[in-house]
Amino acid sequence: MMGSNSLVWPILGFASILVFVYLSFGGLLSVNYKNDPRLSFVERNGTNFVVDGKVLYVNGWNSYWFMEHAVVDHSRPRIREMLQAAAKMGLTVCRTWAFNDGDYNALQVAPGQFDERVFKALDYVIAEARQVGIRLLFSLVNNLQAYGGKTKYVKWAWDEGVGLSASNDSFFFDPSIRLYFKNYVKTILTRKNTITGVVYRDDPTIFGWELINEPRCITDASGDTLQDWIEEMSSFVKSIDRKHLLTIGLEGFYGPNSPKKDTVNPEFWAADLGADFIRNSAPSTVDFASVHIYPDHWFKKKTLEGKLMFVAKWMRSHIEDGDQVLKKPVMFTEFGLSDLNKGFDPLQRDRFYKTVFDVIYESAKKKGAGGGSFAWQFFVEGMEDYNDDFGIVPWKRASTYEIIIQHTCRLAKAHGTIASQKEKLKRLCNQR
Repeated sequence: MMGSNSLVWPILGFASILVFVYLSFGGLLSVNYKNDPRLSFVERNGTNFVVDGKVLYVNGWNSYWFMEHAVVDHSRPRIREMLQAAAKMGLTVCRTWAFNDGDYNALQVAPGQFDERVFKALDYVIAEARQVGIRLLFSLVNNLQAYGGKTKYVKWAWDEGVGLSASNDSFFFDPSIRLYFKNYVKTILTRKNTITGVVYRDDPTIFGWELINEPRCITDASGDTLQDWIEEMSSFVKSIDRKHLLTIGLEGFYGPNSPKKDTVNPEFWAADLGADFIRNSAPSTVDFASVHIYPDHWFKKKTLEGKLMFVAKWMRSHIEDGDQVLKKPVMFTEFGLSDLNKGFDPLQRDRFYKTVFDVIYESAKKKGAGGGSFAWQFFVEGMEDYNDDFGIVPWKRASTYEIIIQHTCRLAKAHGTIASQKEKLKRLCNQR
């Protein structure tokens, strides 16, 4: 998901108090990277994420815009503000883009050619996240055209006279394009951060890698083409970096041979996109499964009640798959409710968030496969041009802010806390 739209933010009296507390309690602090907190790598133990032998709760969010904003010095305070605000809410992982292929402020300007200025911006994002103890889930390419995506890779191959097809699905099967992507992945994983001095593959600030945002290969509905690409690329990542977790970036649709395609998929079209949740997530090189939740895009006629019922069913089905079939954590790495719906009320989004959080908590209490969730998407004030109809400034609306923090506290209680978080969470959660 991504887009842009100007929003009129609801302003509540209590929200103003929260903003005052947020600014007073946090502010924008100067950073000494030499004194950053020590983080340990996140590992997988069955269906749970663990750090230093203890279960890690994941209350996460998306801010895809981090690297692009870090390119320009005057925009960098927004990244720090977002990260510090997230830390105060007890959030633990941010999903963001580690790609921009051939677009404005591109990281990769052409196959194997990188803009060092933009790479230093990515260095900055990691250093800032490390400073506040937030981990990053990095996506490596886009299935969609925004920020280049697989279409840009196909155009590069076509322009160089080596492309097999003009179809953007050739990203998955063209040997030249596969080589382009492997070179990109290797460059990212072996990059030495110019601020911290730590190579990316050795940095525990990075929670893990996501191969591709929302992969679809509609020219091969059988799923064989995408599956072959997943197996090759996940093995390649692991050949370079075995310290970090790896996921695919799936939307979670069940494929044409799945018994759940007719009972759980939103509609018939979902089985014909060349992806399959179980099959794609099964390889041993894939550490956790990923799912997205967009009832607005998937259903045009359902009521809010109908959408929320589907969301709970959708999530429980995938968590069940993680527990019983995949034996891996399942992360809902994007979820959002559009404010463009007819009759939209911000309370509807609160109910949607709470539905997602309740199902995650339900699994957490049982130490189940529901590994965590990531709202799409969070911003700070003054970023309306980067927003779409799903984004929020979380502390602008008191009820939404409270729902997010309550989720943090419930997960922390269910999973326990790692040492570096105990005092912070105690202060946050004792107030509730």
